[in-house]
Amino acid sequence: MLNFILQAGATIGNVADSTAVTGIQTATTPEVTETSMSLIDMVAKGGPIMYPLAILLFATIYILVERLLVLSKASKRHDQLLPSLKEMIHSGNIANAKAMCLNLNSPESAMIEQGVVRVGQPVAEIRTAMDKSGANEIGKLEKNLNVLNIIGRIAPMFGFIGTILGVITIFYDISLAKTVEIEIISKGLYQKMITSASGLVVGVLAFICYHWLNARIDKLAHRMEDTQIKFLDMLNEPSK
Repeated sequence: MLNFILQAGATIGNVADSTAVTGIQTATTPEVTETSMSLIDMVAKGGPIMYPLAILLFATIYILVERLLVLSKASKRHDQLLPSLKEMIHSGNIANAKAMCLNLNSPESAMIEQGVVRVGQPVAEIRTAMDKSGANEIGKLEKNLNVLNIIGRIAPMFGFIGTILGVITIFYDISLAKTVEIEIISKGLYQKMITSASGLVVGVLAFICYHWLNARIDKLAHRMEDTQIKFLDMLNEPSK
């Protein structure tokens, strides 16, 4: 009986010691915390060069939206324009034909209006007037596209300037700390990499917008040329 009591006490003591050790290990185990960086915090680490890059980004977005609205309106088709004009011109109703073109207020109608007011003149003169009007309308559609081209070229340069500033910051922080550690050079590294990436992103976006808008304008220009040919052929058709 005495041996049983002693064995039970020893077992309880071992369990207590094991629990104590486990508690100590649990208490001394450090907690692992995950840290994350938001996009705003990351951009803020880019330094002052991010301000001009932000201005270039907003300018790119503004020009893109504004030109898309203009091109959407200009690209609207008027399939009944030429048949209606043919009827009016062949009936001698030039004034109504001109008014119809002015009311539509589109690049195509503005170009055709220059032909309508010259009905009766030689075809070569009508074609020249329509060519000039068409070129003028295309020029209006290309407004501010050169700004996108410039942004696409200078945005990466701003990113390169940020890279140089980041390298300068790294060497300056090293000279102050007299040591090279990741905590010392991290500020300059962030500035260097973030500005480089931001400059490239803004530049690529501007170039994409520039070429995409130009492609849409070229498509409309070809359509206007086709409309001009049809209008000139219509003038040569005999009236019924």
